[in-house]
Amino acid sequence: MTRRSATAIALLALALIWGFPQGWGATGKEWVRLEDCRYVDDENNDGDSFHVQCGVGEFIVRLYFVDAPETNLRYPERVREQSEYFGITIDTSISTGKQAAGALKDALHQPFIVSTRWASAQGRTKLPRYYAFVEVGRRDLGQWLVSQGLARTKGTTSQSPTGELSRAALKRFEALELEARKQRRGAWATSRGAGKPPPR
Repeated sequence: MTRRSATAIALLALALIWGFPQGWGATGKEWVRLEDCRYVDDENNDGDSFHVQCGVGEFIVRLYFVDAPETNLRYPERVREQSEYFGITIDTSISTGKQAAGALKDALHQPFIVSTRWASAQGRTKLPRYYAFVEVGRRDLGQWLVSQGLARTKGTTSQSPTGELSRAALKRFEALELEARKQRRGAWATSRGAGKPPPR
């Protein structure tokens, strides 16, 4: 094998390992629709990431398009950034995060549907964590959280299971967030910048 061939193979291997964005491997996968899923209590559940039981398997769902405030100071820089985004104090941000987690748990008291391509959302637990859309009572959970001012439009996006492009879905999330700002719902209730356009 020549030096040029060896170099080309090495570069190809590095591209395969590092060159593709997170979730690239899932873009070619078909959507899987898991019905009759159940919320599983766990101390690490929050407003956008939570344990679910679907059939005999348990895993963690990370919602597409949304970012709910943290529920504690485990990641102080993230908490600070979230509080600045919403224009609220750090204490209020954490309180809103707990409110979001509670509202999510209440919303999922009934069986729900998880749609996923098994794109890894990484995480720090032993259970696998996957990006997904969650539908409960014919309502998209992520959109509902944003509309209530309990999450912002941020994070990994995806084409929807119905084929809607991520750009169109993103605009809908942003419109819901802007309305929540205007109505001063959730985190926006005491926001110093509720009347301003969302920072991007």
